[in-house]
This record gives sequence, C-alpha cells and structure tokens, in this order.
Amino acid sequence: MAYSLFTNSGLITSKDKVAERRPDINPIHKILGYVLMRLNLPAPAKLNLFLHVLGRRLDDYHEIQSAMCFLELADLVSFREQKDGIQVQMDGVRQEDNLIYKAASLLSEIAHASGVEITVRKNIPMGAGLGGGSSDAATTLHGLNLLWGLGMQDEELANVALKVGADVPFFLRGFNAFVEGIGEKLTPIELAEVWYLILLPKTKVPTAQVFQSSDLTRDTSPITITRFLQEGILGNDCETVVRRLYPEVGAVIDWLREYGTARMTGTGSCIFLETDDEAEAQAILSRSSWQGFVTRSTKQSMLVDALVQNRKSFQN
Repeated sequence: MAYSLFTNSGLITSKDKVAERRPDINPIHKILGYVLMRLNLPAPAKLNLFLHVLGRRLDDYHEIQSAMCFLELADLVSFREQKDGIQVQMDGVRQEDNLIYKAASLLSEIAHASGVEITVRKNIPMGAGLGGGSSDAATTLHGLNLLWGLGMQDEELANVALKVGADVPFFLRGFNAFVEGIGEKLTPIELAEVWYLILLPKTKVPTAQVFQSSDLTRDTSPITITRFLQEGILGNDCETVVRRLYPEVGAVIDWLREYGTARMTGTGSCIFLETDDEAEAQAILSRSSWQGFVTRSTKQSMLVDALVQNRKSFQN
C-alpha cells in the first residue's frame, strides 16, 4: 500500500490530537483524531528529446521549445505529518537550497498550513539533466495537497509550481508534453514507450552556467509539434556550450554515437540513446567505461496513478 498510518508517540494526549489543532484538515484526521498521516509518492525522471533556445527575455529567463517524456526511473518522496514546521531530509543538499523546501514553504504560505517532515530516497542522479529536483518539488506539491487536505486543483498547484522552477509545471501535470515558453506552456503529446540507455559522466552541469554562457545559441527558429512528431530526432542547443565547458560530456556523446543517435538531455550531463529493446541497451552499457542505467519511457508520469490510488485511500 502506498501510504500508512502511524501514531505520533507511544502515549497520545488530547493536546496531541491533530483534529483539535487544525479543524480544516482531511476528514480522516477528524475521525481518528490522534493519528498523523504518512504518505509515499514517486517522483519520476524525464528526458528532453530535443531542446531549442529561441531567445532571452528581459527577466533573463529563456524562451525554449522541447519535448519531454517521463521515465520509469524515480525518486521516492515520503511525507510524515508533524505538529509544526517543515523539515526536509535529503543528503547532499542544504534545506534552504532544496526545491522541495521551496515548494513546501510556498504552499504553506498560500494554504496557511504547516507541519511536515519530508524524506527523499534519491535514485535520480543530481545535476544530470533528468529533472530530479523539479520532480521532487512537483511531487511535494501534490503530496502536501493530499496530506494537508487542501483540495487544490491542478491549475492552482501549477501556478505555485512555476514559482518554484521552470520545469516543475511539467512534472506536476504528469503527461508527456511539447514544452514552450520558459517551460510552463505544455501541450500533451502521445509518445511510444521505448527503452533508453542513459550514460552518466562524472561531472555535474549547473543549468544556470549553461544558460548564462555567451556562446549559447539563442535564436533558433520555432518549430511545430507536427514537425517534431514527423522528424522525431532534433538537436540540443546547449550541447556546444556543455562540450566546451565539460569535455567529458562530449567524449560520452562521441562514444555513444557509434551505436546510434545519442543526445544530451536538458543541459546535461546525462547522455541517452534510444534502443530497440532492453537487451540491446544492456549490451551497449556493458561495453561502456562510464556508469549508466537502462530504463524505459512511460505514457504518463507514474505519479498520476499513485495519486489516484492514494486519493481513494484517503477518502475511505
């Protein structure tokens, strides 16, 4: 089961009862009174199947076009309700720098709710262009909406998501998409489920560094969704900059292109190759001197199904 109930401590007193402290919370709290909630949700990775930079706005954000698909690879985000405050437990990232904390804090301010401990089991490499931080933040918005019984619609959550980060609305919506604007304009697209080999260079690539580079192409002509769906394989405008700044990334691209059309996702550092099946991907991985993994794309975010299951459980 995707969630569980647990008591706050061995002995429960009336002042510990959540329902008495916050009367507008989820009905299950009102029934059980002393019970706090625990919730586990996935935060899946993504791939940018292409990435074009169309221009830079006055606010320094960039207008882009991309197609993004969800993967089976995912972090696990766990929520445990507590009396007060927001705590995020995740190795390698200070709480104040964590997009999860930013998302939870923004939602807390808007909804006038608080009290949660969030723990992340990381499976998605950081600084790899797979969207792990943004995905964790989107899962946090959905998770707290459910845990705190806020009843906010996706449109409302999407407005909060954009304040957290440009990629967060994609992860919050949960469908494969043709992406425009700064990342907030999403058009659903149907993509086949395919196998990918993803190689991970040792270096991490800061997104801001790439987009601040004077060498970045910022005048690519826009394309239509129809053209993408017909041609399928397009380029990544960030590749030239990343190759110059991080030669190892270029070496991975060149090696993997011996087996097909290898591409960089986002601003890197991960490089991916579509394969005919899992066996082919594993065979190529076995020849690589770089770490990597084999995964498959999905028709939609696995978070969508997890939320449906948990909403039913919370309503029972």
